[in-house]
Amino acid sequence: MGNIIATGFNAGSTNGELESLEADLRALADMGVDTVELGVTTLDLISGGRIIKDRAERLVALTKQFDFRYTVHGLVSSNFMDPATCRYQIDAAKALVEICDRIDARILVQHGGCLRADQIFDRAAADLREREALVELADFAKPYGVRIALENIFTTEPGQYRQTPAEVAETVKAVNHDHVVALIDFSHAYIESTYRGLNFRHQIAAMAPVAGHLHLHDSFGRPQGFYKGYHPQENTAMGIGDLHMPLGWGDIDWESIFSELDFLPGTVAMMEIGARYRAEQPESLARAKKLLALNDRTAGIAAE
Repeated sequence: MGNIIATGFNAGSTNGELESLEADLRALADMGVDTVELGVTTLDLISGGRIIKDRAERLVALTKQFDFRYTVHGLVSSNFMDPATCRYQIDAAKALVEICDRIDARILVQHGGCLRADQIFDRAAADLREREALVELADFAKPYGVRIALENIFTTEPGQYRQTPAEVAETVKAVNHDHVVALIDFSHAYIESTYRGLNFRHQIAAMAPVAGHLHLHDSFGRPQGFYKGYHPQENTAMGIGDLHMPLGWGDIDWESIFSELDFLPGTVAMMEIGARYRAEQPESLARAKKLLALNDRTAGIAAE
């Protein structure tokens, strides 16, 4: 086995309750999936940084019904650069680390931060704020055996300060903590590279040496801009935005990427391709397994 040890799909609740999450998990189990990234913040489990005991116990009981390897996606709105909410976010993330431990998940996903256009003056302080928050969270997570995976995001509004994928890698290197790794979201990197006129392949190559978690979903790397589709399917029709499509629906050259890049040992390649594409998930799963085998063979040849 190579450095990528597993692949699977994300799952979450549609209404804040466990029943809809359970239905999602059963569908994935029936498909033969063995690894799941739980969108824990789609559930009401944490209040003001405190775990709601009864609900957490119900989640633990649910996860034990399945033989999945679990990872956890933290706050989708996470932003350690934000001076107003950084403390609250750290407290919530620490609670999420404890939940990770209870369900035997050893990765917690944390989104990279950003500033609004009117906050750009605070850029240097914001970078430092994010790094200090990551160190505090990683120090807390270390005794639980949980690694924090810092994910590259793309610019979502004009004038926003957002780190490039290569800069996210530099943040991970600067933090220099054995419980902080980079998370490459390939489609996010593609979109941001298009937006900024950067070389997509160079950007993800810069992240790979410190990457211990991956998010796979397809797109055309076209920024959303000001276009807003009435239905999500209209964005798909035009190939615009962060589409989270099945592998092969966009134009990312997955085979080329996985034949070239090496990642950290213990990396999990999660597909963020949700229940909307249930019919296509089996095909994406089969393709992802081939990508893992390709990456393993390539790494083996390079080691000879």
